[in-house]
Amino acid sequence: MSRYRRADIPGATYFFTVVTYRRRPILCDAPVRAALRDAIKTVQSRHPFTIDAWVLLPDHLHCVWTLPPGDANYSMRWVLIKRMVSNACAQHYHLTDWMTASKIKHRESTFWQRRYWEHCITTELDYAHHLDYIAINPVKHGLVTRVRDWPYSTFHRDVTRGIYPLDWAGTPGTPALAQPGKAQSITR
Repeated sequence: MSRYRRADIPGATYFFTVVTYRRRPILCDAPVRAALRDAIKTVQSRHPFTIDAWVLLPDHLHCVWTLPPGDANYSMRWVLIKRMVSNACAQHYHLTDWMTASKIKHRESTFWQRRYWEHCITTELDYAHHLDYIAINPVKHGLVTRVRDWPYSTFHRDVTRGIYPLDWAGTPGTPALAQPGKAQSITR
């Protein structure tokens, strides 16, 4: 069995990618968004963390979290969030014919991939790059032509906070990825 080494730095800031099982494009469905929002609020109330950035795409999500001082247990938070969403959405999204012996053994649903990607952010430049990556992701995947047109992102919150201008990374007819961009005035 593989043993994955994960960063374990209390109070650190982390970038995550979490993917649906078999890349099923369900995360933007209204009931899933509601279940995810409720799960996050519940977990945050019990085990605080700050969401620095977030983007929800049909088959995966990216986010940046900062944990409180003395706490490095993001893994437990993801276990709880994924379980709550899987349970809340089971009636409409669980697919019995996708259950494998391994999924049964590990008591998993057919909602999420088993693992996730995490990266500990250690510099302000790394932080800015990850915020930019999250903001531009819907454009990168061809879901919209302008960052501001994707509704499931903290980009809109960051525009209000003055971190990004509303027209950051593209206007209609201009390739968004060709434009220089950086998260401006980032303060944590």
